[in-house]
Amino acid sequence: MASPLVLLENADLYSPEPLGIGHVLVAGERIAWIGHERLVLPAALAVERVDAEGARVIPGLIDGHVHLTGGGGEAGYDSRVPPPPLTAYTLGGVTTAIGVLGTDDVVRTTGELVATARGLVAQGLSAWCHTGGYHVPPVTLTGSVRGDLVHVDRIIGVGEVAIADHRSSQPTFDELVRLGADAHVAGLMTGKAGLVHLHVGDGARGLEFVRRARHETELPARTWQPTHVNRRRALFDEALDVARDGVPVDITDFPVADGEDAWSAADALVRYLESDAPPHLVTVSSDGGGCLPVFDAEGRVVRYGVGTSRALAETLATLLARGWPLAHVLPAFTENVADTLRLPAKGRLEVGMDADLVRLDAAGRPRDVMARGAWHVRDGIPVRRGTFEP
Repeated sequence: MASPLVLLENADLYSPEPLGIGHVLVAGERIAWIGHERLVLPAALAVERVDAEGARVIPGLIDGHVHLTGGGGEAGYDSRVPPPPLTAYTLGGVTTAIGVLGTDDVVRTTGELVATARGLVAQGLSAWCHTGGYHVPPVTLTGSVRGDLVHVDRIIGVGEVAIADHRSSQPTFDELVRLGADAHVAGLMTGKAGLVHLHVGDGARGLEFVRRARHETELPARTWQPTHVNRRRALFDEALDVARDGVPVDITDFPVADGEDAWSAADALVRYLESDAPPHLVTVSSDGGGCLPVFDAEGRVVRYGVGTSRALAETLATLLARGWPLAHVLPAFTENVADTLRLPAKGRLEVGMDADLVRLDAAGRPRDVMARGAWHVRDGIPVRRGTFEP
């Protein structure tokens, strides 16, 4: 049986701000102590001591957009993506995942999404989800958005609700605002995020509804979180504008071909951080488990891939290889996500926070991963697998 006490020593700590070389004591699922002096503990406590050997240690990554139950289905029944297993997250340094439903919110249900999130929690990850999916009115468990947020522990918001996309239900401005109002009020009642996570497609309307909601309603800016904002370069420019107005925006870590009218996640994050948009309002998510379709002019799928949460770690390593300081880019994968989604025990290395730790190798990729105080990956090898993983 693993010791409930782990002392990680000689780590180059990033909280995400740099803390220097220090030591972290983990007790159960929480960080119990962080310091720079040597900690002397009684031998009777049977502490597991791990020497980080000066390697960088960061908070676990938070993937704010994952198809926990699998996505896809736009190219027929055989194109439905299966649910990602536990190691699809942990091998990429992801210790917290937020589940969404996409195009298929008929066969894939909110109830299934909640159950899958709870299953990941039972396997040692942290997981929450949104109610609804692409379409309006949203598919709920209790019959209303407010009811779902108030009565279901794992549900923290609404989404991904599709706008500017041929797969959406073509919601009107009034319908979208009503969703935002329900989410916002439920968030006030529960302390949850209470936001509407918006899938933004390739349509020319882009973020028009978000801009109108900011100027025609009393809803606060944080009610809306558009994602996939780097899928078109003009859309990304719109995202910078709404971020300047206080709206949190989410970059998607999908493959981008040379010459494509899109920004890769790394390029988009750099452009965001070099702009005058507030740095705390940008996040990066993977669309893990989701289908990444390409459509022809008539809306038929011509090819597709599958998103993976491991893309986040690859993008982080890419940014480090380009010379970006870790403390500058790390918040978009950790602290910013936790703050936007109101997950107070996540995203930072501080006493009392959940013990989600990632030790990076020399190239900036996950080497050791701890989630809620338990090791899941050691030296790049899974030591804990999902219930049905081989």
